[in-house]
Amino acid sequence: MVEIVNREDAMEAIPYAQLEKGTFLIASPEVESGMFFRSVMLLCEHSPSGSFGIIVNKNLELDLPEEILSIEHLNNPRVGIRAGGPVQTNQMMLLHSSNDIPEQTIEICKGVFLGGDIQFLQDAVLNMSGPEVRLCFGYSGWQAGQLEREFLDGEWFIHPASAKHLFETPPERLWQTLLQELGGKYATLSMIPEDPSLN
Repeated sequence: MVEIVNREDAMEAIPYAQLEKGTFLIASPEVESGMFFRSVMLLCEHSPSGSFGIIVNKNLELDLPEEILSIEHLNNPRVGIRAGGPVQTNQMMLLHSSNDIPEQTIEICKGVFLGGDIQFLQDAVLNMSGPEVRLCFGYSGWQAGQLEREFLDGEWFIHPASAKHLFETPPERLWQTLLQELGGKYATLSMIPEDPSLN
């Protein structure tokens, strides 16, 4: 039986990471079902008044309106579509690696930007050597103090976010990869099968 990390361990998960913009939130194995199961969240805002983040490791099969993207545009391997969270799932947000439109974007962590309009998106996906782009539908939000409580209850582990992991690590491997990087008990947790009954 694998030992679940307690709240003291969660607080010490990685000494140079903390709850702040530009952090990955890694769902604990105790989250056993639903959209947050084995999810990795990019924390995009965190303040005393609340927080919001976008799930970055859940692929989404979706037909987009022709005026946004035609199907051939999606042949661009630098474009991915993600289920970003359970709130406002019809709202599209862009995570990307371009710093060419600072008036439209905010930098979440080094090399990762949030924002951009339809013209930026269309130009980006037509450029096979252009920026990495992730179209994220929906997000997750927390009221003041809610995320801190969830973290202290061991629901989330934290890891500094990076463009490399966001854009280069396959989404289906991201949860396990980040836990392995944390090492120790976290690496052990990464080995838990998705269906424990198969263990």
